[in-house]
Amino acid sequence: MIDIQNDFCPGGALGVKEGDMVIEPLNRLSSIFESEGGRIIATQDWHPAGHASFAESHEKKKPGDQVDLGDVKGQILWPNHCVQGSKGADFHQALNLKPVSMIIRKGFRKNLDSYSAFFENDRRTTTGLAGFLKLISVDTLILGGLATDYCVLYSAMDAEALGYKVFVVRDIVRGVGYPEGSIERAFKQMGEAGVNIITSKDIE
Repeated sequence: MIDIQNDFCPGGALGVKEGDMVIEPLNRLSSIFESEGGRIIATQDWHPAGHASFAESHEKKKPGDQVDLGDVKGQILWPNHCVQGSKGADFHQALNLKPVSMIIRKGFRKNLDSYSAFFENDRRTTTGLAGFLKLISVDTLILGGLATDYCVLYSAMDAEALGYKVFVVRDIVRGVGYPEGSIERAFKQMGEAGVNIITSKDIE
């Protein structure tokens, strides 16, 4: 379950249109997977105040502008969001966390953003997820959550590159849609990389 947090849901600092619509089907599927012996993992954006991905951390910059952060070129700047300990960083109250066996917090390094559940945006610093999955002998991943064109996309692409069999459930993801066309490009990119795009009905 990718980043089902208040700030990414409608009304949040970086709210995704219909972002909260993924919660009910995610809850339903996670219960099914748990009953079949599957493992449920949730990711959580967890930024310190003044994070380098925040537009207001840079003079004369606004959300949507891009900057270079060390070796990371073209980092998109966002409104302040998912600040550690804030209500915006909390998981949405409707999300059932009871089946969750592990929470991966990412983006907590002040000068480095993180979209993927596997790697920070420098593409070198790991989150620890791959090690955990190896430990429990997981080879298949089913992804849902927010947002299609950023954290879901990066997570799916990294998982595919690492050799997992990857499924993205189309009806339980929603995207930012910035820049225009990014959601459609994300699905195309994932499909071309070998990620399986399915629906929740395919699973049920």
